[in-house]
Amino acid sequence: MDAFNDFLGAVNDVLWHDTVLFAILGTGILFTFWTTFSQWRALTHGWAVIRGRYDDPNDPGAINHFQALSAALSATVGLGNIGGVALAIALGGPGAVFWMWVVGFFGMSIKLTEVTLSMLYRNTDDPDDPHGGPMWVIKKGMRRFGPNLGTLGTVIGGVFCVTLLISATTGGNMFQAWNVGQITETYFGIPSVACGIILAVVVGSVIIGGIKRIGAVAGRLVPFMCALYLLAGSYVLIVNAQEIPGLLVLIVQSAFAPTEAAGAFIGGTAAYAFLIGMKRALFSNEAGQGSAPIAHSAVKTKEPVREGIVAGLEPFIDTLVVCTFTALVILSTGIWNRPAEVNFMQLPTVQQAGESAWTLETVEPPALPRGADDWSAGQNVFMVVTAHENRNTANSLHRIDGTVVDDGERLVIQWGTLRGPVEPTLHDPGIYFSYVGATLTAKAFDTVQDGLGMWLVTIAAWLFAISTMISWAYYGEQGIVYLFGKRGVMPYKLIYCALIIVATLGFIQTDTELDNLTGLGTGVMLIANLPIMLLLGYQAMRAYHNYIDRLKRGEVGPGHPAPSIEDVISGRDVR
Repeated sequence: MDAFNDFLGAVNDVLWHDTVLFAILGTGILFTFWTTFSQWRALTHGWAVIRGRYDDPNDPGAINHFQALSAALSATVGLGNIGGVALAIALGGPGAVFWMWVVGFFGMSIKLTEVTLSMLYRNTDDPDDPHGGPMWVIKKGMRRFGPNLGTLGTVIGGVFCVTLLISATTGGNMFQAWNVGQITETYFGIPSVACGIILAVVVGSVIIGGIKRIGAVAGRLVPFMCALYLLAGSYVLIVNAQEIPGLLVLIVQSAFAPTEAAGAFIGGTAAYAFLIGMKRALFSNEAGQGSAPIAHSAVKTKEPVREGIVAGLEPFIDTLVVCTFTALVILSTGIWNRPAEVNFMQLPTVQQAGESAWTLETVEPPALPRGADDWSAGQNVFMVVTAHENRNTANSLHRIDGTVVDDGERLVIQWGTLRGPVEPTLHDPGIYFSYVGATLTAKAFDTVQDGLGMWLVTIAAWLFAISTMISWAYYGEQGIVYLFGKRGVMPYKLIYCALIIVATLGFIQTDTELDNLTGLGTGVMLIANLPIMLLLGYQAMRAYHNYIDRLKRGEVGPGHPAPSIEDVISGRDVR
């Protein structure tokens, strides 16, 4: 398993090279200025569109604007907001949040562009079941440059679909299932694999119904789960209101200067905060990945740009609102740099575990403070050691992770390995519980109200995971349709549901392993989709300015008053 994680880490180093990140950021800046700050249009005209004033049942498509946005948001407003933000702060520190904001802002123009392109090129041969996404954009778009290039476009579209399937099965599926299993087992003792089986059954029952059922479920689930989570987050922030101004300053400062180590946080450079913040934000809001256009392409409309403007709301809702709530909850409660849960009275010795590899002596865990839960097999912990220079932390601190196991006679901690040329020494005698992803967020809520994280975040994790997995199942399905036709859909759905169970079998243990797995899916999609956007994006810009000019002249005004909220949510206004 160590070799596999090392391989994933090496691949991620290439996929998330600084050059790639600057290219993504530059793309967002380019389209922001090209659209003369379309973020404003998304926040004004976009709300009017999703309210149903522009819905027309006679337009081609399967679902209304609100349901299309909900389906896309159900894939983005998920455990990336709960677990992904926690991961960003645990690894990159407070500065990572600032770079998440930057990606959220410029991601609004990226989303508008990629969705507009997909709407321009979507396949509406069956107007009740349209197909769209970057694969159709590049396939049809390349034909405009010459008939011989059409074949090249078809091949590039196929490559994108392969990356889409990688992302669907890792970040859109396995990441979600793993987090749900982890937090449910931590709080309730229910085996992670049992959670995986339940999730597989629930997700399978929804995705069999196709985009109309997914849109109907998402339209009801997304507003409810967002409201539930934001209300609870507001309670925590009210309790810690005096901390918030200082935290906002800390977020900005840490984005441009190293963050010192403290407690469970071993330090972070500004560059690492940039890397982790960009990666987690892109995983959360999917700007530039090319996934959201697949959901938006199912909308009922004859105006491609209109849906692109609606799509611009996604990064705002996902990153600038929901992710910020999570970040402030974690930072204001101090759970990210918490002190050790308990100290060793007699320190475990450092042992060599191979060439340039080090581990710690297998020992019994120390007695926990009175009132704390007893140790149990399967608990993950870590200690902080001093060794070779750590390029991510601006110091020489590293973590050595361990797992509590039952050796048949007693509970002991078996430690992982740290690779490096310098023999490590223990930085302090403290042993820390390893709260990974959503579990860290839950513990933050618990510090304010005992049991709040246990119930709220567990329930939210289940809802967010289900909503994300059903949307990503649809994304992957569209990739299968492009590659193999509809005959490949059912085998794909069975494999997709089986991977939910596989993810909960326990082979992911640490936040670094989790980051490597999800970074793989997001990274390959970005690299495949960015060239498509840059090559054909001028067409989206031309269509955007044409639409805005007509909107200003009143030529594309709403055709009717806004329907009832219930009709919009249920989709009855377009039936």
